[in-house]
Amino acid sequence: MSAAQDDTRDRILRAASRLLAEADGAPVSTRAICTAAGVGAPTLYHHFGDKEGLFDAVASRGFEDYLASKRAQPSTGDPVDDLRRGWDLHVEFGVTHPAIYVLMYGGPRTPAAAKEAHALLLGLLERVARAGRLRIPVETAARMVHAAGTGVTLTLIAEPDAGDLSARTREAVLAAITSPATSPATSPATSAASRVAASRAGATMSATSRPCAPTSATSAASRADGGASASRAGGASADASGSGSYGASADASGGGFDGGEGEVGVRAIALRAALDAGGAAPLSAAEAALLRDWLDRLAG
Repeated sequence: MSAAQDDTRDRILRAASRLLAEADGAPVSTRAICTAAGVGAPTLYHHFGDKEGLFDAVASRGFEDYLASKRAQPSTGDPVDDLRRGWDLHVEFGVTHPAIYVLMYGGPRTPAAAKEAHALLLGLLERVARAGRLRIPVETAARMVHAAGTGVTLTLIAEPDAGDLSARTREAVLAAITSPATSPATSPATSAASRVAASRAGATMSATSRPCAPTSATSAASRADGGASASRAGGASADASGSGSYGASADASGGGFDGGEGEVGVRAIALRAALDAGGAAPLSAAEAALLRDWLDRLAG
């Protein structure tokens, strides 16, 4: 396409965007767009095929502007806060550009650029999952955020005086899909990895240690009795400190698996996100696929 053709196409898009914004929801004809752009109908149809093609192109340009603002948004260091700020940016864009937003999200036709917007949302939610703070699978959370955010924005376009609808809905959705922050030492992915490492170390020590042979039946019995007492004491101490078997004390400190169905789901989602990020290098492709299947089942 030549520079002159690019300029003509851009002029038509700008004219269509301006007329849509000025129409305040009223229909805009191709004749009016042609007049505003200073072109004939054949030129418009040459570049866009038909009116729907033109409006799809206007929506795609809207997505480009929206995505540019999303990419420019710096991270706060907290993935849930990043998700919160992403929600606010989405709603603000829609309220500021209502006619374009309705073309982007208000109809059954979805421009190709919408895929990148969805990918950015998935990326945000995957970071929440890797932090051990996502209660439900990433795709399910993405659908909830998208549906609620789009619904709120379209409502605010139709009812500008809806008050704090956006903030209330945002916090309700975040409460439903995320959990409070935990320290790195007790996050699901970190604690799970620590338990695996400890288990392997324990197995190695058990395999390499050899007890001394008893010199008499009495001394053997004494050692056996002493060992049982030490084992009981050590077990109680370990459980109390949260570093023994995965018992109640370990669970209370956030280090055990048995924290209820909800916690198991959160841990499964965190490990699934870590696996997708390349955190399971020792696994073969078949093993990784099997692990994903089991984690998805646990996540529900």
